[in-house]
Amino acid sequence: MTHDVSQWLTEIKTLRQQLADAQQEREQAYASAANWQRLYETEAQQRRNEAALTRQTIADLKQEIQALKGSAPTEGTATTDVATIRAEVAKLQTIAELQEALIAALAERDRLAQALKTEQTGHAQTRKGLTTALGDAIDMLSKDKG
Repeated sequence: MTHDVSQWLTEIKTLRQQLADAQQEREQAYASAANWQRLYETEAQQRRNEAALTRQTIADLKQEIQALKGSAPTEGTATTDVATIRAEVAKLQTIAELQEALIAALAERDRLAQALKTEQTGHAQTRKGLTTALGDAIDMLSKDKG
C-alpha cells in the first residue's frame, strides 16, 4: 500500500513538473509572439514613413515640373517655393538649358517612382514574412493549450 501511495506521489510530482514546463513554454511563446508583433509594427511604421517621404518628393518634383513648364502652381504649393523655382528657371538662358532641366526632373521623378515601387514590394514581402511567423507562433500557442 505504501508503495502505491509513493508511486502516486511520484506521478503527481512528475505531472506538476510537466505542467510547469508547459506553462513556461507557453510564456516563452507569448513573449516570442509579442516580439514578432513589435518587430512587424516597427517595420510597418518605417515603411509608412519612407512611403510618405517618397510621395512628398514626387509631389515636389511634380510641382517643379509644372513650374518649369510655366503652368500655374498646383494646389498646396507655397508662394515662396514657386518664386524660388521661377528664379531658378529665369537663370536658364536657352531653351536647351530648360529642356535639360526638365529632362533631369523627369528622370528623377521616374527614379523616385521606381524606388517607391521597390519599397512597396519590400514592405509586402516583409509583411508576409512577419505575418507567417506570427501565425506560426499563434499555432504553436494553440497546440500548447490543446
